[in-house]
This record gives sequence, structure tokens and C-alpha cells, in this order.
Amino acid sequence: MNEQPLKYIYQSSGNATANTLLLLHGTGGDERDLLPLAKEFGSGINILSLRGNVLEGGMPRFFKRLGMGVFDEQDLLFRTNELVAFVRELAVKENFDAGKIIALGYSNGANIAGSALILHPDFLAGAILYRAMQPFKIIGGGVTNKNIPVFMSNGNTDPTINPADTQRYLEILQNAGFKVTNYNLPGGHGLTKKDVELSVEWYEQRFTNSL
Repeated sequence: MNEQPLKYIYQSSGNATANTLLLLHGTGGDERDLLPLAKEFGSGINILSLRGNVLEGGMPRFFKRLGMGVFDEQDLLFRTNELVAFVRELAVKENFDAGKIIALGYSNGANIAGSALILHPDFLAGAILYRAMQPFKIIGGGVTNKNIPVFMSNGNTDPTINPADTQRYLEILQNAGFKVTNYNLPGGHGLTKKDVELSVEWYEQRFTNSL
């Protein structure tokens, strides 16, 4: 396979040194889906929203899967590298700081963001992962020593995610050197107001003073 560009929307804050929020939609979404949510994080950040290059039954995704909750790990590896390379090129084209990218991903988007954390630990300054699953069955340890902050939230009645799997993924990320804040919230797979409120608070505490 050859790497391909991704469809995207970029909204500049007017400050090239500002943080950039990288929006990664869930299955069936597109580059417009998470733009309203991004407004909750304030006006002083750049917004980069991508559309996944994979289609499943006509629905955009960021990587293929073999079944519900079963990822095509070879494709995930390729698509993660494709996404990271594309965003780094965009940083030059759109003139934003490639060292200040915070991913915000929901479901499938959260999973490729988690893959990027593992495969490219120098790529993201932080990550917000809503309803994430462990991207690879086997993840090696000792990934980073930068204490990159990661926010995770899951619904405690989500039928697609096993709480024990979430706990194991959390521990893997912590053991790999990431600074993880995790919430198990009332609800299922859909996002709630509480997810957003907690992630905005988390972001403000860790990133607003870095501008």
C-alpha cells in the first residue's frame, strides 16, 4: 500500500505557536463531526480535523477491523504511520507547531490516537481518548520518559468495551511512561456532557499555561 493524504479541515487560531487539537472521529464520522466539541476547549487553539482513509460498509474509519473489537493490526500499523506522516507535513504547510499537537479521538479515532502514542511517542504532546480500546494485543514497555499526559474516559455500561480490558490498557500506558488520568462514567458508548467537561478541565490544567 502507498500512503495517501487524508481529507481535513484546519482552523487556525492565528497563532502559529499555539497548541493544535487533532480531531479523530469515530466509525461513520468525518472531519466535521467533532468540530462543535472542539469549541469547548476555547478559541486560543488551532483545530485540525481528519477523515479516515478506510471505508467499512461506506462508513469512514481510520483503520480496518476483522470483526467487532478485533483490529487488523497490520493495517492499523500502516494507517498510523500514514496519519503521523501526513500531520507532520501539514504542520509545515499550515504553519502550526508540530511539537504542540494534542489528539482528541472518539472510539475508532481514540484507538488510532493510542496507536500513535505507542508507535510514535514523540509525535503527540498529549491525548484525549474517549471510549478507547487497546490498539495492539501486544505492546512493549519502556516507550517514553516524557510523562506525556493522557485523558481516558469510558462508559461503565458500554457493551463494546470490557472494563477489565480498559484497566489493562491503562496499566500498559502507565508502565510505558504516560501520565494517564482515567474516568469510568455512567453511560454507554456515546459521549456525554461529563466526558467533555472532565476533558476540558484536564486540558486547561495541563496545557493552557504552555501557550
